[in-house]
Amino acid sequence: MHDSIFMLQAISQAHNAWALGEVPVGALIVKDGQIVATGFNQPIGTHDPTAHAEIMALRAAASILGNYRLPGCELYVTLEPCAMCAGAMMHARLARVVFGAADPKTGACGSVVNLFEQEKLNHHTEVVGGVMGQECGALLKEFFAARRIDAQRGIVQNLEPDPA
Repeated sequence: MHDSIFMLQAISQAHNAWALGEVPVGALIVKDGQIVATGFNQPIGTHDPTAHAEIMALRAAASILGNYRLPGCELYVTLEPCAMCAGAMMHARLARVVFGAADPKTGACGSVVNLFEQEKLNHHTEVVGGVMGQECGALLKEFFAARRIDAQRGIVQNLEPDPA
């Protein structure tokens, strides 16, 4: 049950991204049942392709905890992590990753590939997917529907179109 409570907080972070015109993905790091750090998508505004919600939360948690390793920590994110984020999570030695909506285009937790199941890698993180998946997916659908409406009205958007 606590997964849904933390996912609601991740959804709140996703709204912060939307408010800035970023794709609404939010994340947070939890340790011992307490939120340590939060993050939301910021690659466009920061001109940083690595500024995904998960990376922002990982950076903040590592700074707060004073260690680039985050053993015993859990990461909650509204969208299935990509390969870059999954790699960072493994390097951080997270105990658990919980995501909401699956990402059939870039998901690295089972949709396209499952990096966490690669036996040759030296760290294995528990992955739980689909927590509040409908709500997380609906948020993304609403965002992109609003973008399409804005485009039809000729409203300039600060997001570049997804080439995929």
